[in-house]
Amino acid sequence: MKRKPQKIRVWAVIFWLLIWQGAAMSLRALYPHGALLLASPLSALERLFMLAGTAAFWRAVLASAAHILGGFLLSCALAVMLAALSARFSCVEELLAPLVAVIKAVPVASFIILALVWLDSRSLAFFISALMVFPPVYLNVLEGVRRADASLLEMARVFRVPFSRTLRGIYLPQVLPYFRSAVSVALGLCWKAGTAAEVIGLSGGSIGERLYTAKVYFQTPDLFAWTAVIVLLSVGFEKLFLLAVDSLAERVGA
Repeated sequence: MKRKPQKIRVWAVIFWLLIWQGAAMSLRALYPHGALLLASPLSALERLFMLAGTAAFWRAVLASAAHILGGFLLSCALAVMLAALSARFSCVEELLAPLVAVIKAVPVASFIILALVWLDSRSLAFFISALMVFPPVYLNVLEGVRRADASLLEMARVFRVPFSRTLRGIYLPQVLPYFRSAVSVALGLCWKAGTAAEVIGLSGGSIGERLYTAKVYFQTPDLFAWTAVIVLLSVGFEKLFLLAVDSLAERVGA
């Protein structure tokens, strides 16, 4: 039986927010500068609303989203194409296997530092996001293609069914669940890795730069506010993208 994905309950969120609020109040009571160590959720929310009222906030959000999601989309397209080629030609899979293994094994921070040698800081988030997205999407799509029903494919070949109909009727229904699972993981990865690249590379006008500035000047409410922005963007884009994938799956009967 297929297990349904676990949902986040409102009461659980409220519980942890209360724990956070209590911890922040305790630190403030115990230490003179306790607010610098842990901002309360109320102060972080207040700061978030203040930031959202500025043009610089939206410029940072748009700049980071453009680079990170651009890398995600390009990597998805490349991963799907190469997975199809790997399923058809074993030499392609053998050629890509060491590259995929290295990307999975090497820490993100190492890639960021190495990429700074070759790339401008503005291109860093795009490159790192694309790099981190490639392995899960490539491997899942490759597995999905291989799971296609061999008897149906043989029947399509015997009756000379056009490739477009084979793609829509056999491959897409089989691959889309694997692709959906991959992008659900990859979207979270690309936001975490992309933001880390912006922080380390100090990409001007980005969310990562704002996070670094908040940390340097001990602006703890700003630090939590920008972190909340990253979470909201990641979850929001994940929901929208998965909704589009689910809509396509319904159309092809996956």
